[in-house]
Amino acid sequence: MTLIHYFFEDISYKIVHPIKTKRWIRSLVNAEGFELNSINFIFCSDEYLLQINREYLNHDYYTDIITFDNSESDREIEGDIFISLDRVFENARSESIQEEEELRRVLAHGVLHLCGYDDHTDEEQSQMRAKENYYLQQFNKVVPRGTKLK
Repeated sequence: MTLIHYFFEDISYKIVHPIKTKRWIRSLVNAEGFELNSINFIFCSDEYLLQINREYLNHDYYTDIITFDNSESDREIEGDIFISLDRVFENARSESIQEEEELRRVLAHGVLHLCGYDDHTDEEQSQMRAKENYYLQQFNKVVPRGTKLK
């Protein structure tokens, strides 16, 4: 059984289109040639994610996302993705884009990390951004739950 869970640590937020988003994430994982076991998205504040960054990565700075890969198989996706909504929404404001779109970009970014993509070099960052853009376009093609397919 494939599982995608949303958790909220020290913030309150309602995911826009939660079921459609889960279907979209499954389609991303499948398109990348992986099998989805489980992903936990943990939404939190800047301060919460800063503490995770300090404790587990020895980094002392704010970030929008930290991904932990818990997979035991090369072709299986299982992980925990921590997302600072404070940072995501600040980035959306600074880029003049909708918060939901920036959040979807960050969701895709975390899942792409679980699929083996990295973003340390300029080339890797460019490839990651291209993948994010592609999957953001795919979001609107996801068939809503309850829709009868022809």
